Amino acid sequence: MASKVLDGGWGWVIVVASFMAQFLAYGSPQSVGVLYPEWLHAYQQGKGLTAWVGSLVAGVGLIASPICSACVENFGARPVTVFSGVMVAGGLMLSAFAPNVEFLIFSYGIVVGLGCGLVFAATLTITCQYFDKRRGLALGIVTTGTSVGAFTYATAQNELIVLYGLDGCLLIIGALALNLMACAGFMRPLNMPGYYLKQKAALERTTEDQVFEKPPLGDLKITAGSTTAAPEKILTVKELLVTIDSKDLTTQTMKKKGSFFSGLDIIKVAKEKQQAYTRYINSISEILQDQAMVAFCIGVFMFSLGAFPPVLFIEDVAQSQGLIEEVSLIPLVSIGAIATCVSKLGLGILVDIRWINSIYLYAFTMFAGGVALLIIPITNSYVGLQILSATVGFANGNWSLTSYITTKIVGLEKLTQAHGIVMFFGGFGIMLGPPVVGWFFDWTQSYDLAFYFSGIFVLLGALLLTLLTIPCWNKKHPENDRPEVHYTSNCDKVASVA
Repeated sequence: MASKVLDGGWGWVIVVASFMAQFLAYGSPQSVGVLYPEWLHAYQQGKGLTAWVGSLVAGVGLIASPICSACVENFGARPVTVFSGVMVAGGLMLSAFAPNVEFLIFSYGIVVGLGCGLVFAATLTITCQYFDKRRGLALGIVTTGTSVGAFTYATAQNELIVLYGLDGCLLIIGALALNLMACAGFMRPLNMPGYYLKQKAALERTTEDQVFEKPPLGDLKITAGSTTAAPEKILTVKELLVTIDSKDLTTQTMKKKGSFFSGLDIIKVAKEKQQAYTRYINSISEILQDQAMVAFCIGVFMFSLGAFPPVLFIEDVAQSQGLIEEVSLIPLVSIGAIATCVSKLGLGILVDIRWINSIYLYAFTMFAGGVALLIIPITNSYVGLQILSATVGFANGNWSLTSYITTKIVGLEKLTQAHGIVMFFGGFGIMLGPPVVGWFFDWTQSYDLAFYFSGIFVLLGALLLTLLTIPCWNKKHPENDRPEVHYTSNCDKVASVA
């Protein structure tokens, strides 16, 4: 049934809804650099402490991506998107009443960040379910929603701050984020989520048991035409079965309640759970034994730590150097977002060319971003900062290559776990980058040393990624061994494509 609707039909409605969901969720977090100078002025705190707000909102969702994916797998994209709408909107509105930076770190950094992570997992998973051969195109359109949102929200937040102040801006942006629940309405599931499958299986097992079991003496008092007690009993048993979360233990425990065998069954299930966790840890250790995979994780971490701070600090750099008195009509954050959007599409096209090595292409974007970071401190014009913002934004578009490179290194069978590892390293780098740059400023009262540090760090990451992948890439991953990502039918394995 599902094959008849793949690659078209309602799938394009899903693409539009997912695009709008990422647009609404990531618009403010991706353009947080516009809000950063306002927070500095409002709370009069150090730049290192205030930078935690922007770093957490970008990094928490990535670090928690395995949890977010598990929520989508168990409950489905529609309920998760509705819940994420409440989190994003609630976090933004709470931030309008933040009395200090510490509260802002919780409301904007953690609450909004987790909401964005849930939106990211839900939109990509539902898109994968509706597309097979055109999955790459569909995911490319969906993921540009973050960049378009950053461009639009950077200008919008700037105007809203002028008209209504910082608090009014956050309240209006939060109200707009409630439209995430409207986007969720279009996410019609093709497959029943895991949680509902468990409920259905538990209900079927309970019904079968009731057919063959002799009813209790109390139930014989119900009249022939009455069914009032039966649904209540079934619901209670069903909830109990779903809570225990095992296949065979539920009915056995109910039949043998209080017996010695029920305790043995519990021990058996506990051992099975322990073995599953052991296998999971072993698979992660096998992935991290691959030299190319370790090199890629290090490269993603070093690039995230060095290249993300300009998104947060670039407006403050322009103002602190006296290149502009206030944020322009088209902020530097918007220029970087446009470049990122173009880069995602352009790099996606380039990586499909057979003779282009995807890892070296990623390393080249790191090199370009690192050079731009080194030039920022010596730039004496606002036009120069605009060009450098576009260059760093183009380098940030290499996030669209992460899933492709991960697939090429470990294969489709291990993509889900390996991509979670890569996202963890990336999120960890994003979380540390802005506070480190902020602390450098608090220490030296200048951004120069911070951007020199970031540029050198990114260039070093590009060099390590290139050197560490030369021998192992040629031996284990020849260039003609291209993964068939766009034609696999397993949606779960490509649900985290960025």
